[in-house]
Amino acid sequence: MTDATWSTVDAYWAAHVLAPDPDLDAALAANTAGGLPPIDVSPLQGKLLHLLARSIGASRILEIGTLGGYSTIWLARALPPEGALITCELDPHHAEVARANLARAGLDGVVEVRVGPALQTLQTLTGPFDLTFVDADKASTAEYVEAAIGLTRPGGVIIVDNVVRGGGVVDPTSPDRAVAGIRRFADAVAGDRRVDATVIQTVGGKSYDGFLYAVVRP
Repeated sequence: MTDATWSTVDAYWAAHVLAPDPDLDAALAANTAGGLPPIDVSPLQGKLLHLLARSIGASRILEIGTLGGYSTIWLARALPPEGALITCELDPHHAEVARANLARAGLDGVVEVRVGPALQTLQTLTGPFDLTFVDADKASTAEYVEAAIGLTRPGGVIIVDNVVRGGGVVDPTSPDRAVAGIRRFADAVAGDRRVDATVIQTVGGKSYDGFLYAVVRP
C-alpha cells in the first residue's frame, strides 16, 4: 500500500459520506492563503471528531491547538444550541485566520479563541468539559493531557492527535522532538489510572499516523 492508495480511498469515501461544504472549503483556502502549515485534520477525520462529540452529547468542548479553525468548525457544529467551545492557539496570526473562518461559518458566537501559550491558558479555565481535543505541539503533549484530565468531566473524552508519527513513535533514538514528546506522553498515560485509553492507527490523505482516545474514569 502507498500514500497514493490511501489518498484515493480517502477521496472515495469522502465522496460517499461527506456533503459539499463551502465554509469548510473556504477555511482550508484561507489557511493556505494565510501561509498556515497544511496540518489540519483530514475531512474524514473532522467528521469523525464531529460524530464523536455528538455521540456523547458534548455541550462544552475544549480544543488545544486551533491552527486555522478547521477542526474547530467540525467540533463546534456538534454542539447543541446552548453549547460552547474554547480553543487555545499560540500564534496570533493563526488565531486571526481562525476567527475569520469561524465567523464565516456562523460560529463566532459559539467559539472563543484564546491566544497565548496553552499551558498558561489552561490554568485560567474552569471545567468541566465533555470533550477535549489535543492537537498542538507534540513536545508538550504530556502536559496538555495532564491539564485536560483535570478539566474534563468523569466519563468525558480526551482525543490526542498524531500519536503514531509515521511509526516513529517506536524509535527511542529518534532526534525528533515531536516523537520524543509523544513517547514521554505514552509513558505517562501508561501508568495513569485516571483515564482508560486506546490508540487507533490511521492511514489516508494525512499519510500514516493515529490518535489516542481516552475516557476519564469516575
